[in-house]
Amino acid sequence: MARGVFGVKYTIVNLVASANLRGTLDLYNLAMSIPNIEYEPEQFPGAILKLKEPKVSMLLFKNGKVICSGADNEKEIAAGIRKASKLVHEIQKEIKPLKRVTYTVVNLVATAALNQTVDLFQAALKLDNVEYEPEQFPGAIVRIMDPKLTLLLFKNGKIICAGAKTEALLKKGLNKAARMIKAINPKQKKTASKKPAKKKKRK
Repeated sequence: MARGVFGVKYTIVNLVASANLRGTLDLYNLAMSIPNIEYEPEQFPGAILKLKEPKVSMLLFKNGKVICSGADNEKEIAAGIRKASKLVHEIQKEIKPLKRVTYTVVNLVATAALNQTVDLFQAALKLDNVEYEPEQFPGAIVRIMDPKLTLLLFKNGKIICAGAKTEALLKKGLNKAARMIKAINPKQKKTASKKPAKKKKRK
């Protein structure tokens, strides 16, 4: 768990990245040869490869493009793509295993906590780009333009953040959200502990 500038604690729960295996993939043959690959072209054009170590899922496409999801950090992304390239190479020798993995993070999903309750009705009334329809969904959808992120904000101060491409942009977005909420939420004063009143002596 990490912490942003305004004390917002967050945890990265999913990194999604794209890469290329530099060749045309025979998805049907790969699915027949590798037990961990699912391929149903009538439902989806890519094949799904599920790895146990690291625990990530890979979408493999005919043009060689791969999408890695489920990673907690970038080391798992690199390890997953490298392992996928080795598995493919065992079946298709023309696809060389990647020694140096290059990839692009396309989405970063994180959970966070503001450590305060939030009046979602006030947030929807006073803030731009906030949608709140409690009869359909218990959280408010907050869209931040810079950086371009989407937040699910709940009454208890919990946040689910999606759309960031780097951790720096994630922090920037969460800090901006914290400032926005602080502006509409009444200041929470710490309740001072009252001293017990002295009993008056009876005359």
